[in-house]
Amino acid sequence: MHTLYWLIPLLPLFGAALIGLAGKRIGKYGVAILGVGLVAASFALALSAFFAMQVAPGCRIELTSFEWMAVDTLRVPMGLVFDPLSCIMALVVSGIGALIHLYSVGYMWEDEGFARYFAYLNLFVFFMLTLVLGSSLPLLFVGWEGVGLCSYLLIGFYYETDYAPAAGLKAFLTNRVGDLGMAIGMMALFAHFGTLTVGELLLRSGHLSPEVGFGVITFATLMMFVGATGKSAQLPLYVWLPDAMAGPTPVSALIHAATMVTAGIFLICRLAPLFQLAPITLTTIAWVGGATALFAATIGLCQRDIKKVLAYSTVSQLGYMFLGLGAAGFAAGFFHVFTHAWFKALLFLGAGSVIHALHEQDLFKMGGLKNKLPITFWTMLIATFAIMGFPGFSGFFSKDEILYLAYLKSPVLWGMGLVGACLTSFYMWRLMALTFWGEPRDPHAYAHAHESPWTMAAPLVVLATGSLLAGWWGVPEAFGGHFAVGKFLAPSLTYGQVHAAHSVHQGPAMLLAVVSTSLAIAAGLWGFFSYKDGLALAEARAAKWPGLHRWVENKYYVDEGLERFLLGPTRWLGNLLWKLFDVIFIDGIGVNLPGALARLAGDFVAFFQTGRVRNYTLAMTMGVLALLWIFLK
Repeated sequence: MHTLYWLIPLLPLFGAALIGLAGKRIGKYGVAILGVGLVAASFALALSAFFAMQVAPGCRIELTSFEWMAVDTLRVPMGLVFDPLSCIMALVVSGIGALIHLYSVGYMWEDEGFARYFAYLNLFVFFMLTLVLGSSLPLLFVGWEGVGLCSYLLIGFYYETDYAPAAGLKAFLTNRVGDLGMAIGMMALFAHFGTLTVGELLLRSGHLSPEVGFGVITFATLMMFVGATGKSAQLPLYVWLPDAMAGPTPVSALIHAATMVTAGIFLICRLAPLFQLAPITLTTIAWVGGATALFAATIGLCQRDIKKVLAYSTVSQLGYMFLGLGAAGFAAGFFHVFTHAWFKALLFLGAGSVIHALHEQDLFKMGGLKNKLPITFWTMLIATFAIMGFPGFSGFFSKDEILYLAYLKSPVLWGMGLVGACLTSFYMWRLMALTFWGEPRDPHAYAHAHESPWTMAAPLVVLATGSLLAGWWGVPEAFGGHFAVGKFLAPSLTYGQVHAAHSVHQGPAMLLAVVSTSLAIAAGLWGFFSYKDGLALAEARAAKWPGLHRWVENKYYVDEGLERFLLGPTRWLGNLLWKLFDVIFIDGIGVNLPGALARLAGDFVAFFQTGRVRNYTLAMTMGVLALLWIFLK
């Protein structure tokens, strides 16, 4: 039975190949059935593996097919690992992936690239499942690079436009910066431990003590964190994710909310025992995460594009996850991955439903859609309560557990997370008010607005249910729960450790939760009442602080700064090297000059080639006389 689990990643790969090769022949219905059905079948097998894993020794199933790499001491198996961490991620990728595939049927039905889209989407699911199930870092890296490729293809899906291919290229190149760091980190780990198989790495590190100062493990984990920074859009490599909204909206929900951008968090959780040996790395992760959560939340305050608001919200929420990891709360950080997958996928798909109804993404041209799009409205309302951390909703438990752990590490980190949470609540209720309340600001678009078809509405309802209930799996101990998610993930997060004790934190958890939740609710009310009756109040506020508003609205001119101080000079240097070395030295002196000399020599010799025999006879006679004169002299 266990051998069937190889089909979990292979089924979507088969779907991608079949749809890519024969998509036009089998028609849209065939593409939809294959695209959705094979990912759903992968989810069913992942669910079976989930239950089988729980009764396996040590809650771990390892499948090895053959030895993939064998070079000197490097031995890398082609294997899969099913443990609590990988099984949950496989369920999220295939389960939410299947819902988004179903949603895409309605959303992309009229698009000419329907088959191409589903081929890319199936291929992405294959690479993402390879990433989370791979038993070694090289196999994980194959999935890591594969999702980067699919991200490029899906972000640039509308290749006939100017902005989509540019956004895809930006995502691809930015991720390459992080991937270089990850490659260096893997080399350092192999040099130190002599293996790149995850299980062996963790077993060999299990008896080590945390490094004092900067050592090999600190260097290796920092490099791995650089890779995570690129994939999970943290400062300073976050710039690709907002532009990634150029792709179709379901792509944003799948890749940039629920799966790909959480790969960095998964990587750190997968190597959690190693990261615990590097306190410097954990502190760096915490501060980068806190800064990202706060920085991105401020930008979300003034965005007009509904998808851009959610994009910066994603960057901010990823910052919270890293904040939890840096506070050594690996289970808490991953728990936020789990809850975030539900409510952020729902928010993106809800935004897609609004865009599908209005053919408009500008929040300032929406309004009054509450009764026009009732399913979209109620499901997005649930997701908004979840992301703001309202008590009882999924985001409440994971957010406040992270803030609590951040407080224990540093009150300053807690303050950064708290302000970020308040800003999140403000801009989400601003989004809801501008979209669903008030008077329609574009009567023509409003008149044609309609609720989405069932293929789009059904996933919204399922995701809303998860957004409402998923958090109850991890009620923190400080709130009277048992933090079941932490106990469930323990075999993965402590694998190979000799002394894996359960840490009991002492701190004012309930007081902190009351403070953060009260302030978040107040910020949400402020955002709602500022925008529910139109733009007058907001415009008056912007006029009061025009400079600050302009800076935030223009995202602190980060892209412009990159263009002026990094990309522009790099292109100038590239052009200089091209014209100086390539054109002058290589093409000119190295290639064209010898050719010109050969042509000149040929032309000179051709001058004497007259075709007259008497001239040749005269030349030969002159030559003979010259030779005689030389030798008889």
